[in-house]
Amino acid sequence: MPPRPFARFVVAAGDRRPAQNMKKIRVGVIFGGRSGEHEVSLRSAESVIRSLDPEKYEVVPFGITPEGKWLTSAGARGLLPPKETIETTLANGEPGALTAEPDHRGKVDVMFPVLHGTYGEDGTIQGLLELANVPYVGAGVLGSAVGMDKDVMKRLLRDAGLPVGDFWTLKTHDIDSFTRQRSKSLPYPVFVKPANLGSSVGISKVHGPDELRAALEAAAEFDRKIVVEKGIDAREIEIAVLGNDDPVASVPGEIIPSREFYDYEAKYVDEDSRLLIPAPVTDAQMMEAQRLAIATFKTLEGSGIGRVDLFLERGTDKFYVNEINTLPGFTSISMYPKLWEASGIPYNELVDRLIALAVERHAEKNKLRTKF
Repeated sequence: MPPRPFARFVVAAGDRRPAQNMKKIRVGVIFGGRSGEHEVSLRSAESVIRSLDPEKYEVVPFGITPEGKWLTSAGARGLLPPKETIETTLANGEPGALTAEPDHRGKVDVMFPVLHGTYGEDGTIQGLLELANVPYVGAGVLGSAVGMDKDVMKRLLRDAGLPVGDFWTLKTHDIDSFTRQRSKSLPYPVFVKPANLGSSVGISKVHGPDELRAALEAAAEFDRKIVVEKGIDAREIEIAVLGNDDPVASVPGEIIPSREFYDYEAKYVDEDSRLLIPAPVTDAQMMEAQRLAIATFKTLEGSGIGRVDLFLERGTDKFYVNEINTLPGFTSISMYPKLWEASGIPYNELVDRLIALAVERHAEKNKLRTKF
């Protein structure tokens, strides 16, 4: 499905012409954060900052430490690799306040959160930006929150008639009772996950009852709510989605993990995992995967950016929706930008379009009445 062009913004999306007579767009890039995915966020931020055309954009870095401390521009730069290609694109001085009102340093025109996991992808930073009335890339508060919570996400998808695998949810104080009552009856293998986390952090594949408690306790280190999912013998198919009210889907990609499943090590450490883009699927399977991805994106209130992960069950060729990532990994080798590159949108143009979509959505929301 070919992507549609986006034209609204100060500079047309994808226009890389010099901007001698144009005011530069001030982009605040937020990265780091209180999350198990802090390091992944730094890699994504580096790639985004590199891609922003210095003739068009001025970048204001907002770094957040693992303890939750917000850093000044100089401190934020210290989190990133000290490479000239990055340094030359960054604005000098302190970051501007999170407000739509200009000050002596000039306002931030749009925020680009590159925060993965909790306190970044879960609606919390989005709520702050909504209160500040600043345009920002990605889903809003609701879409971000339900996209992060695997329990709520799966319930919404199931209620919308979309195919999801069997799952069970428990709180950390229920680990003892769940183990006693369910350990022998679960359809092993199962996957045990923190309900609110990403990048496969805290996930275990459980092959039998003897492994269940340890997996639940490992997940409980990262979240108070735990999801147990029935294992599906399937190929892992991913689709990138781009847009607001009328989103489009990329060609599908397939992950061939180097390990038993696509865990954190397989994603970010091992070099043996393979990404097949486009995935070797039939035309009918590609169309179904794109349909499910767009339906998932809309059901879960996605906006701007999203990567939908699907399972293609072996033997039945049935698709199941696994999850949505509302702020997926954004390094130059991450699946989301690679899928769009294979679909005809290079990385730097993709960043342009995401910024344009953020501004477009913000302008539409600002037309709404807040007084009566």
